Amino acid sequence: METATAAVLETHEDSAIKVAGQPLEQLPADLYIPPEALEVFLELFQGPLDLLLYLIKKQNLDILDIPIAQITHQYMQYVEIMKQVRLDLAADYLVMAAALAEIKSRMLLPRSNEEEEEEYEDPRAELVRRLQEYERFKKAAGDIESLPQVGKDTFLGMVLPPQMPEAPRPGIEMSELMNAFREVLMRIDLNATHDIQKETLSLRERMAQVLEKVNHLKFVAFGAFFSEQEGRLGVVVSFMALLELLKESLIDVVQTEAFGPIYVKAVQVEEEDDESTGTYN
Repeated sequence: METATAAVLETHEDSAIKVAGQPLEQLPADLYIPPEALEVFLELFQGPLDLLLYLIKKQNLDILDIPIAQITHQYMQYVEIMKQVRLDLAADYLVMAAALAEIKSRMLLPRSNEEEEEEYEDPRAELVRRLQEYERFKKAAGDIESLPQVGKDTFLGMVLPPQMPEAPRPGIEMSELMNAFREVLMRIDLNATHDIQKETLSLRERMAQVLEKVNHLKFVAFGAFFSEQEGRLGVVVSFMALLELLKESLIDVVQTEAFGPIYVKAVQVEEEDDESTGTYN
């Protein structure tokens, strides 16, 4: 205890406040020092059980047969030092000191013959159980802490692949759509037959057929919606169905390159408008 006090005084002299090379013996009267201006962190022990475990291991004592008198004396020496540094920190340790004193007093009490005949319970049993449990958790925490940690032992690779610029697709003019329709009409005229068949063609049914096809095949060539067997009437109904679906924003027409083939696709509900897609609604 005297050695610890001398060390504190020596450290105090070395770390004394100096003004113009001379130690400042008295602080100014109007100097305000907050209550928590200086905080001392005791990183050696994480609590009363940690201090007890340290004292047991330091002297290679058997944790199942703790010399309570010896450990209590050493424990109280550490608590006295803590009380000089910070009283509220030593409060938790005082609770354990009271428990040690109780165990010590119970061990000093004489036992009656009846207690000796019955199964005797060691007053240290509960303390030993808590120390063993704490030791297991402390070892597990040390094992976890020794594992590689992200940001300390291992680092994530943050290299991203270069983004390739997407080539803009050419837009589709209404005139190109009409030219494609005229080409379909010309093919129908070249393959026209003299068979006359009267068949009622429903615009709504054709619209449903177009939607079913684009939903199933995703991308459908523009000419795939026209059948030569239906004649000019069937071509007109199919084209009107496409225009109605375009008007209702249920389908979209795209072209991969200038003067290339035209394709029809379904418009999804969650799809956002993209001005760079080169589509015509």
